[in-house]
Amino acid sequence: MPPSTEHGRPDPETTTLALSRDGRPVSDRGDTVCVIGAGASGLTAIKNLTEHGFGVDCYERETGVGGAWNWRHDRSPVYASTHLISSRPFTQFPDFPMPDSWPDYPHHSQLLSYFERYADHFDLRRHIWFGTEVVRVEPVAGDRWDVTTRSTGGYGPERTSRYAAVVVANGHNWSPKLPSYEGLEEYRGEVMHASSYKDPAQLRGKRVLVVGAGNTGCDIAVEAAQQASRCWHSTRRGYWYAPKYVFGRPADQVNDLLLMLRVPLRVRQWLYHRTLRLTVGDLTRFGLPKPDHRVYETHPIANSQLVYYVGHGRIAPVPDVARFHGGGVTLTDGREIDPELVVFATGYLPRFEFLDPKVLGDEDASGRPRLWLNAFTPGHPTLAVAGLLQPDSGVFTLSHWQTVLFARLLQARLARPERAAAFASRVEAGAGERYSGKVKDSSRHWFEVGHADYLRAVQRALDELEAGR
Repeated sequence: MPPSTEHGRPDPETTTLALSRDGRPVSDRGDTVCVIGAGASGLTAIKNLTEHGFGVDCYERETGVGGAWNWRHDRSPVYASTHLISSRPFTQFPDFPMPDSWPDYPHHSQLLSYFERYADHFDLRRHIWFGTEVVRVEPVAGDRWDVTTRSTGGYGPERTSRYAAVVVANGHNWSPKLPSYEGLEEYRGEVMHASSYKDPAQLRGKRVLVVGAGNTGCDIAVEAAQQASRCWHSTRRGYWYAPKYVFGRPADQVNDLLLMLRVPLRVRQWLYHRTLRLTVGDLTRFGLPKPDHRVYETHPIANSQLVYYVGHGRIAPVPDVARFHGGGVTLTDGREIDPELVVFATGYLPRFEFLDPKVLGDEDASGRPRLWLNAFTPGHPTLAVAGLLQPDSGVFTLSHWQTVLFARLLQARLARPERAAAFASRVEAGAGERYSGKVKDSSRHWFEVGHADYLRAVQRALDELEAGR
């Protein structure tokens, strides 16, 4: 093991020096693995890699753990009322349960405390370099990686270290996807992306237009219904809305029971429609557009309050925006509205600004990597992406098993290289596979997976790696 600092972390200044391709000095970290990000996926990557015997250096640009769930972080999309949309048992890590006393859908502050306890329980902080951002990640000979870092904000000198492998866990809900509309520059009202929304006070007493029908857009529309003087909710097409509770249980637990029983998709779709008819009925009568797809072809929106406030007249559903002008907005149906504040809840795009897009198979730089299991890229067997998933349950369990698989792959490269070679062939053949049946092909749905299908695929990969197939 290399010498360590007083905090227990390896000291890059005392490791073997090498030279980069352009002659820069490089600290060779031997068999150590680099993890980028100390959010949920980064933390479980550190834990699983160290449990499999690997040294780990984790670089976190912020000053604490938690990633997106740490509301103090600049890039956090969390707002004051954020709660889980997946229930507690389907969100927690499989080897670190959340307290039974917690509610079915914990608050974001509870999630942050959960990650802090997870980091302390498994002694992960000693592997993390806080306040350090990754500038570049470059492949070098022998399937190794040169990782260049600096203090967050660009202060101080850059430093390059060479690693045996890299786990990218920088999250995918921090770079806003902003729409383009005619006349937006002329609009005199206030405009923000949902990433800047933090507190209902930002809506209080205003005429608010919320654009976008994802979970965040629906949450903000519900808060506007309670705080704003008027709320319009603009969507391009119809969506399926699922209550958070069905038959007295969290909806994802009921759905998981049906998946466990291998109930066919058509039967689950029929049950969903039947339940909808028995509760709220035909949503088009409220002015909501009819979905242009069958339920479960995209993940339903988990919100129990949107339909309530639409039914009470506090949210006015409207179609897409056609154009902006100085004093207001023209909708695609010709109506004119006059919001004071427009909130674009139009989602996020993944960004790996420290990597050449081609490394992740993104040949046209669209932002969509070409991966197997949403984690492994052809041609780079020592690189993995963790947490690039939008499941119909919590993501933490899936990230856990992703990083277990990567740790065992790295072990196989050392002890059973023929098994690692077979795995690499499987990555090449399977890159781009989907794990959610028929889904809409839009950036919002790029990373959607059915958790049961995905976990079965990961288990098959683990079995094949073990068997050397």
